[in-house]
Amino acid sequence: MALPKQMRLKGHRTFDYIHKNSIKYHGKLMTFKVARSNPEILLSHKIKDSSNKLRVAIAISKKVSKKAVERNKLRRILQEWLLTNIKKINNHKPYWLLVNLKCRDYSNENSIILKEFQNLMFKSHLIK
Repeated sequence: MALPKQMRLKGHRTFDYIHKNSIKYHGKLMTFKVARSNPEILLSHKIKDSSNKLRVAIAISKKVSKKAVERNKLRRILQEWLLTNIKKINNHKPYWLLVNLKCRDYSNENSIILKEFQNLMFKSHLIK
């Protein structure tokens, strides 16, 4: 299940803003870039009332896997974790999150990826 539209980030200005104004959290398998939300950037995409919501983008490079099927599978695993845990906690912090997986082979490492994803979510204080 994909992230709902109200949780996704889009637009090159959004990503430029995150790269310039974010706090970075590094793990062995992925990096997080967390920035305070800036709703004015999203107005061109006709997205309103987004200042009090957590928005997420998950970027997986072709260097991780040449096959889009495998990259999408990893993306869906992380999105599913987010959907189940964000709804449970009902945590709507006004932050934008960019997740980048580091280059390596992730076959059969789903539990390790999820564990690190969860640790970085706690480390970045997006979930308490």
